[in-house]
Amino acid sequence: KHKKQEKPIRMVPMKFLLLGLVLRTQSSQVHAFASSPLTANSIVSGKMSSSSSALNMARTRGLERQEEGATPLPGGMTLYVKPAEDGTSVGDCPFAHFVRMVLAEKGLDYDLIPSTQENKPQWLLDDYEGKMPALRHRKECYVDSEVIAQYLDFFFKDPELAVANSGEMEKASAVLDGFFPAMAKFTKHSPNGDEEDKEKQAALEEKLQGLEDHLGADGRTGSYLVGNGEQFTLLDCSLAPKLYAMDVCLGQIKDNAIDLAGKYPNLRKYMDDVFARPSFQSTVEYGPETVVWGWTSYH
Repeated sequence: KHKKQEKPIRMVPMKFLLLGLVLRTQSSQVHAFASSPLTANSIVSGKMSSSSSALNMARTRGLERQEEGATPLPGGMTLYVKPAEDGTSVGDCPFAHFVRMVLAEKGLDYDLIPSTQENKPQWLLDDYEGKMPALRHRKECYVDSEVIAQYLDFFFKDPELAVANSGEMEKASAVLDGFFPAMAKFTKHSPNGDEEDKEKQAALEEKLQGLEDHLGADGRTGSYLVGNGEQFTLLDCSLAPKLYAMDVCLGQIKDNAIDLAGKYPNLRKYMDDVFARPSFQSTVEYGPETVVWGWTSYH
């Protein structure tokens, strides 16, 4: 796993295509990787990106590819992620966990390499500013968890984690808008219980109430975020690790300041359901201790 790899090909940006990745079929039809209703920025932010911002991400996030090329095949994947305190175990990064859940849902094999700044591959430092998570797929590399997730979902569709109804996906995305920044601000603040802490808690609880209302809306028959809740999607893969971090931090850093089960029962049930999925259970080996270390050591 740690053998020296040759430098991935970084294409000269002569022909940037939307999100930089194009598949030309034998019938000469061109299918853009970004044809999904979700854009690279939309999964977490809840906002649909413009073509120009998607194009800019292609230029800066490693999604650069000429038009020729075949459909990517499984195998040959290596995921570089933040390490834990020991420098070798998997760290608590929710964005890396998001990617790993997508890989697990699709049953894709990959090598996992926790990487400190000192042992990152030189090509990752030189060409991608050392950003992680970084998915190397044979001779190409993709950074930004949302871009990686969409890449995987576009080319490896079993099971498909996007939905055809873009309106339903956008509605669910909007509910998540601002949740993680609010959670991070509250978690980072010290001391607990002062006036600023209470303000940050209120801002987080406003976001939690939005999730609670969405999950308890009339007409929902399933457990998950999008539409009627029956389909597990990229949004669920993205949100689950963030909710896990919040759950741990509320109990071990923020003195149980928010009673999730009492105030937000629909959200608590959702958390329990997504935490029970095999794709989550098989990728959460870092555990609460590493979450606490991660949120108190450098945040």
